[in-house]
Amino acid sequence: MLRNQLRRDLRWLRRQARKDRRITLALLAGVLGAWTRQLLPADLPPSRGPLLALALGLLAGSTAAWAASALLLARAVRERRDPVEALRWISRVTRAKEWAFCSLGAYVAWHLLQFVTALLLG
Repeated sequence: MLRNQLRRDLRWLRRQARKDRRITLALLAGVLGAWTRQLLPADLPPSRGPLLALALGLLAGSTAAWAASALLLARAVRERRDPVEALRWISRVTRAKEWAFCSLGAYVAWHLLQFVTALLLG
């Protein structure tokens, strides 16, 4: 009875990790596309010192979180069959999803900073 429950739980975790992997890939692609679209040289508004430092810090934080997520996702390319390895795979996919959301959060904060800066300076 207990072995069947563990097998069922592991199957559920694997299904959830596959969904999380697709969500993470979509987030990483979306954040990368948004950053490349926003950082065109003609679209950058003029900034003052502290605001520019804050914007560059958010950009660096988003880039670091994106890279961490991509690295974890690259390490979890294929699903493992051994239950212990499967749990490690599930953990990597979950952490990659968390880092992808951190990267998205830093992008949103940067975008909000640019909006408020444009309101105050423009």
